[in-house]
Amino acid sequence: MPGLDHIRGFLCDMDGTLLIGGSALPGAADLLAAIRRRGAPLLVLTNNSSDRRGSFHARLSAAGLDVAPDEVYTSGDATCDHLLAHTAHRRVFLLGTPALQAEFAARGFALARVGEPAPAVVAAFDLTLDYDKLRHACTLLLGGADYYATHPDATCITPGGLIPDVGALIAAIRTTTGRSPFVVGKPEAPMVQAALARLGVDASETLLVGDQLDTDMTMAARAGLYAVLVLTGETSEDRARAFEPAPRLILPGVDRLAALLAQSASAPPTR
Repeated sequence: MPGLDHIRGFLCDMDGTLLIGGSALPGAADLLAAIRRRGAPLLVLTNNSSDRRGSFHARLSAAGLDVAPDEVYTSGDATCDHLLAHTAHRRVFLLGTPALQAEFAARGFALARVGEPAPAVVAAFDLTLDYDKLRHACTLLLGGADYYATHPDATCITPGGLIPDVGALIAAIRTTTGRSPFVVGKPEAPMVQAALARLGVDASETLLVGDQLDTDMTMAARAGLYAVLVLTGETSEDRARAFEPAPRLILPGVDRLAALLAQSASAPPTR
């Protein structure tokens, strides 16, 4: 029985961990219920920057998962927070979906169009990507614009299988410009620091459950989180066993984690 009694806070990945598409994965509702019984703070931490947190909350709720709106935090949210707190950039050229563009606009950013100048380029998951947008992003970057990315994921899991994510876009831009972005989302520090601040829990007392090695498990290792990998998303068991550093737990799905939490004692009182 792995020691989970010291865990005071939970970070849960979304796609591939709690749900795929609009369907909850087996045990997802049980896991959230087990976390609620412990009285521990929870944050659904997703690199998915295709939509706004309200839409993700609605998607989770429609799948029968008990998550509050302020318990969802996306790489798009983290990127807006980082730019506002740590840069002077209030005008950007954004490679992103209309929903992400609306989120940036709501946070006070001016969005440059193709052909217009901008001091910064932000790359995100973009279903509206076309050659003109890609060309203009490269032109701005070759001209010296600052460069950010919401997250580095190469693929996104969907009910139909894996599709290209922002990592594929980053690779295309790097081929042309030789430049790599400052990445905000998992596994980088800005995302985990913001998440831990929202939980109000130390990293050593926080459990992260996710399905990706390069983002979820890498972030957990860097930050000192208790890493739990589930095999319901993008990672095979062979890849998981070969990964260094190894996750604390490798489980078939979150149903097993829910059962382990149900067997463990309640979390100690918060300090």
